[in-house]
Amino acid sequence: MNTELLGSGYRAVSSQLQRVLTPVLLLMLRLLVARVFLLSGLTKWNGWFDFNADKYDLFLYEFFCPDPIRPGALLLCDPQTLDYAEGSWLIGVIKALAVTAGIMEVLLPVMLIIGLFSRVAALGLLFMVGFIQLAVFPEWAHWWNPAAWWVAILAVILVMGPGTFSLDRMFKMER
Repeated sequence: MNTELLGSGYRAVSSQLQRVLTPVLLLMLRLLVARVFLLSGLTKWNGWFDFNADKYDLFLYEFFCPDPIRPGALLLCDPQTLDYAEGSWLIGVIKALAVTAGIMEVLLPVMLIIGLFSRVAALGLLFMVGFIQLAVFPEWAHWWNPAAWWVAILAVILVMGPGTFSLDRMFKMER
């Protein structure tokens, strides 16, 4: 058996598969991760520029003042009363964070879907995943499912770019 001929044929087939499947795979990865964050982001809005006020409680009490307290999570309320001080400026900061997260969870996935500034969108979502993992749900179970998957997909997009089927490519912002 001629191993040189076999190796040459294998490399040729591999090269063709890579050429054909890489753009499709990158599009699928962009859509897959964008869907997760977009669906989450849309729940934070009642319509255009109408933030769902119920989501303030999610940020105030589920994320930053949970009962029971999650070890290692960022606890911003009084741990004795599990509430915030009356008139605390921190409440305003957390509400602003909630609105910002709601905007980013819609804007960044849309950027990934259309493939515009895709690496910036992937990096923004990586920071969001990092914050969620380190400050909100700092347990290994959350890391392995779902955070590790999000990080892996976003890292591929960050390193490889959005692929052929993107506005980045169409506007010659990517090769």
